[in-house]
Amino acid sequence: MSQHPATSLPSPHVLTQPMAMELLGPDAAVRIDTSVGYHSRDPHALGIAFHLLGEESVVWRLDREMVLAGSLGPAGEGEVHLRPAPDGGLLLLLGGAGHRATIRCDQEELARFARGTFVLVPQGTEEHHLDWRPLLASLRR
Repeated sequence: MSQHPATSLPSPHVLTQPMAMELLGPDAAVRIDTSVGYHSRDPHALGIAFHLLGEESVVWRLDREMVLAGSLGPAGEGEVHLRPAPDGGLLLLLGGAGHRATIRCDQEELARFARGTFVLVPQGTEEHHLDWRPLLASLRR
């Protein structure tokens, strides 16, 4: 296996923003404190951390392009689906069949955050922000 010269990665960029969301239940909505985060070393994904009382935060990773697509119409597959809410919000459906949580957030606030990630790491340049050295080192063992 040939050795490739190490290329320098761009400086990492991190964005975080607190965001209020609601867990929608059959009879009521419950406010959940969350924070949305982005790290350019994981350039395709946003992380939504749900800060639960007395427990560690639960983090869901969402494709940043899917977040923007979900603000326009239904998007997603597997355990993550998004769609616009009738009131102008955005619905996140997280989890598998029978164990799905429906979360409502401000569509424009989340879309604005996602668009900001494309300023830091433009679409099509994501691979320049990935550090492949740990994976390559593990394959050489």
